[in-house]
Amino acid sequence: MLTHEENQLLARVEGDAPMGRLMRQHWLPVCLSEEVEEPEGKPIRVRILGENLVAYRDAEGRVGLVGEFCPHRKASLVYGRNEEGGLRCLYHGWKVDADGNVVEMPSEPPEACAAAKFKHPAYPTEEAGGFVWAYMGDRATMPAFEPPPFAPTPETRVSIGTARVDCNWAQVVEGQIDSAHSSSLHSSDMVPARVGRASASAKGWTRPSTDKAPRLQVQLTSYGFRYAAIRRPIQNASVNDYIRITTFVAPLICLIPPNASYNVAQVTIPIDDHSCMFHFIAWGDGPDVPSMAEWRKFLALTPGVDVDPAKGWARLRVRDNDYLQDRNLMKLGNFTGIKGIPAQDMAMWEGMGLIADRTSERLGASDVAIVQWRRLMIEAAKAFAEGAPALGRTAPMVPKKDIASFEGVVPKTTDWRTLGTTELERSLFPGAAPAQAAE
Repeated sequence: MLTHEENQLLARVEGDAPMGRLMRQHWLPVCLSEEVEEPEGKPIRVRILGENLVAYRDAEGRVGLVGEFCPHRKASLVYGRNEEGGLRCLYHGWKVDADGNVVEMPSEPPEACAAAKFKHPAYPTEEAGGFVWAYMGDRATMPAFEPPPFAPTPETRVSIGTARVDCNWAQVVEGQIDSAHSSSLHSSDMVPARVGRASASAKGWTRPSTDKAPRLQVQLTSYGFRYAAIRRPIQNASVNDYIRITTFVAPLICLIPPNASYNVAQVTIPIDDHSCMFHFIAWGDGPDVPSMAEWRKFLALTPGVDVDPAKGWARLRVRDNDYLQDRNLMKLGNFTGIKGIPAQDMAMWEGMGLIADRTSERLGASDVAIVQWRRLMIEAAKAFAEGAPALGRTAPMVPKKDIASFEGVVPKTTDWRTLGTTELERSLFPGAAPAQAAE
């Protein structure tokens, strides 16, 4: 368990909170590229780390990210005209470009604009992996942009399911790095099967183990940490282990163990202290990577059906309607009665409250990774507040394209810390076995 002070340090990201300041030392995904797809199209609201912003794409295709409220009289620029390289406020016509320059002030004498010395809040942006990324820290220490681990090349196929979650970001990340819960919470969607490794279809996932109590081991890295959940496989358990490696890339990316068809990642972006944006990602280079529409349907996160992008990706299944839980379906054998893996998770995360009270928990052996993550992030926030470099910004700097997770049945003699490289995975799994339901 944590003390109240530690819990607050872990959870809070707004203003001068050390955790939020640490996050600002990294390029952060602030919205989906599809949300600002049209040049000179409609601007969108973006709220991140408690800061209200507006994103838009100008006529040249550049994505701007600027403070929402006009520097003149604080009218919202989300209603502004997106024209000729900037946003023009409807109230008095002041115009701000993507660099934060006030380039026109038609309500003032001409010399006033030329003499303006102030800058409007604006952040540099890049695009990769279906996201718009922004650097919101000190420009003097801004690192070069590097595509995320789930988009190692421009050709990588990336599909993203998105939803707003009404609780603190740390509850969501803890769920993403908690391998043990999947054997219970998602047991109706992740079914044991006699396979050599996990497989996927449009209806669900299979995995080669019935073991619900994995042994956990952790490996610290310069970019975060990796941990292995080691289970008994269904077949040849005397000589093999079933290993699922989850990789946390500071400050907000989790590489989930893959399946035979595609890789999986999750990204959580704090909106403020009490809400966040959740992104569930399928990615890879093979033909079996689901399309965006297929992936969102599988997750029950289809825009216009399960979520509303126009309302900040608000969800159909929420706490107020008990996530549309079907108790009759539970009687027929479905474990949760809740449709969609993300909604099952969100019921757990949001059910803890806006900020979970970690001072009275009773943790067990299956929480080793959670304990390690909390310790890592709390110590990193404290160290950064005292002047140390941010977690993930120190040597050795591992190229993000080389960071991976892992999943598969391997000989017990295998050191799991060596797993996760493309070469080794190809040698272990040259082909995927067809799924057969376990007895």
